[in-house]
Amino acid sequence: MFECCASSCVSEYEVFLEEPEPFSLPSPLPQWPKGKDFATGKICLGDIEVVQITKFDKIWSCTPLYRKAGGVTFYKPIGIPDGYFSLGHYCQLSNRILRGYVLVAKSVSTDKSRISDSPALEKPVSYTLVWSEDTSRDGCGYIWLPNPPEGYKPMGFVVTIEPNEPDLEEVRCVRDDLTESCEVGEVIFDRKSLFPSGSFYVWDTKPCSRGMLCRGVPVGTFLCSGDEDLEDELSIACLKNLDSSLTAMPNLEQVHALIKHYGPTLYFHPDEAYLPSSVSWFFENGSLLYKEGRDEGLTVDSKGSNLPGGGRNDGEFWLDLPDEENDKDYVKSGDIESAELYVHVKPASGGAFTDIAMWIFCPFNGPATIKAGALSYTFNRIGQHVGDWEHYTLRLSNFNGELWSVYFSEHSGGEWLDASNLEFIDGNKAAVYASKSGHASYPREGCYLQGSDKLGIGASNDCAKSDYCVDSSTRYQVIAAEYLGEDIVEPHWLQYMREWGPTIVYDSRSELEKILKHLPFFVRFSLENFIEIFPTELYGEEGPTGPKEKDNWLGDER
Repeated sequence: MFECCASSCVSEYEVFLEEPEPFSLPSPLPQWPKGKDFATGKICLGDIEVVQITKFDKIWSCTPLYRKAGGVTFYKPIGIPDGYFSLGHYCQLSNRILRGYVLVAKSVSTDKSRISDSPALEKPVSYTLVWSEDTSRDGCGYIWLPNPPEGYKPMGFVVTIEPNEPDLEEVRCVRDDLTESCEVGEVIFDRKSLFPSGSFYVWDTKPCSRGMLCRGVPVGTFLCSGDEDLEDELSIACLKNLDSSLTAMPNLEQVHALIKHYGPTLYFHPDEAYLPSSVSWFFENGSLLYKEGRDEGLTVDSKGSNLPGGGRNDGEFWLDLPDEENDKDYVKSGDIESAELYVHVKPASGGAFTDIAMWIFCPFNGPATIKAGALSYTFNRIGQHVGDWEHYTLRLSNFNGELWSVYFSEHSGGEWLDASNLEFIDGNKAAVYASKSGHASYPREGCYLQGSDKLGIGASNDCAKSDYCVDSSTRYQVIAAEYLGEDIVEPHWLQYMREWGPTIVYDSRSELEKILKHLPFFVRFSLENFIEIFPTELYGEEGPTGPKEKDNWLGDER
C-alpha cells in the first residue's frame, strides 16, 4: 500500500470539481443496414458476451503534487444491463472531455463455445489496497485490486472513497482461458515524488499482441502502481475473443454505409506539385517494370496483371517512370481527377472494433524542405522518390458503429487521435491533410516539424486546405477485407510485393553543407550531428513497397 499527503489552496482544487462534458459526434448515427451482430450493442466472445458502457458516475479525483500537469478522475460505469457485471472502473485526465468506455460481461453457454465446466465469471475472494490518499486537496480515495479465485484473473481496479473493502459483488474476475496478457499503453497520470511512498502512476492498457489476426480485446480499464518499473506480467489482463466467426464485424453493405458516413476529405497543399492518381492511371501513362539484370523496362497493363505477384521484396523487380523526360514530368504531377482511396477493412481489438485503412497513391514524392527558425530550404533531390503510398485509418466500434479514433500515418511513424480531437467538416466526416511534397497525413492545417523541436530544426511538413482534395466517402475502392472471404476480389497490383520505384542513394553532404552556412551561429554545429536530426528516409531515393507489404497490413498501426 502507498500513501501520500500534501496540501493545496481551495481555489486550485475547485478547478478539478467541474465535471467534464461527455463527447458526442457532431451528427447522430444513422440506422446501419441489417446484418449479423454488427452495431447490435453486444458482442459474443465465446463463453462470455460483452457490452460497451460509455456512461459513468464520478468517484474521486487525484491532482498532482506540484501542479505541473492536470489531475485524473476515476469513474464507475452506470446503466449496466441486467445480467451483466462490471469488470473494473475507468480513469482519464480531469481536464479532458469525458471520452472512454469499459466493457461489462455476462456468461453465455452454448455447446459450440463452452470449453470448460467452470463458470466464465466469478466474484473476487477479496481485495488488496494498492493506493490510498486522504488530503484536504483531494479528499479520500482508495484503489483496490480484486484478488481472483484460482484459475481466474482480474480485468481492472475498483475505486472507492471509503477505507472499507469494496463489496465482492462490485466486479467479476474472468476465467484464465478467456483472457489475454496485456501491457501498459500511454501514461494517464504521473505523480513523481521525492519519497517513494508518494509516487503514483496510472496507465491505460492494451493487449500485448495486436493486429488483424490477434484475439485480445481491451476492457477499457486502467492499471495503477506506486512503482514506475512494472513486472513483466501485469496484475490485470485483457479479454480474449474465442468466437472465430467474428459475427460483430460489418458485412459489405455495412462497410459501404460506414465509409459513406465517415469518409474524410483528404486535402492537398495549394502549392502541391506532385498530386495523387489512381493506380490504373499510373500504369496507363507509361510506368515501367524493371527486373534485375534487364536494361529495358516492361510496360504494365492497366490492371497490373503482368506484375510479379506474391513472394517478398527481394530487390529483383521495381517500377519506374516512363523513359521520355516529358512523359516523366507528366506522370510525376499525378492526376487528382482519377485519384481514389484504396480501402482495407480488417478486425481490430479482437473483433471489438473495425479498422478501415484508406490508402492513397501518388506517382511521385517531392524533395524535402528543411526549416531552421525563419530559414526554409528545399532540397534539389533529397527526399524524393518514385511511387508514394500513404494512408490513414478509421477505427470504429462494432458495438454501435461509432467512429472512435483516426490514425494519421506520418512518414516512418504516426499517431492515433481520438474522435473528440478531430476537425469535422461535414457531419461526422473529418478533414485529413496531406503534407506538401511528402503526402504524410495530419489532422489539421499548419507546419509539422520532423526533427528537433528543441532546436526548431527539421523537415517541414506543410499542410493547408485547397481545391486539390479527394472525398473518400465517394471516391474509394474496397480492395481487401479478408474476413469477408470471396465478397472482395483483390486487384492484381495488390499482390505486387516489390518496390514501386527504383533505389538511389544520394551524396547528401553537399546539399547539407549549403544549409549549415546559412544557420545562425547559436544553432550551428557539426555536419554529423546535423544529419542525425533528420529522418533516415531523406538520404536516399527508395520507392516504397505497396500496402500489402507494410507491417500494418496484418499488424496494428505503429
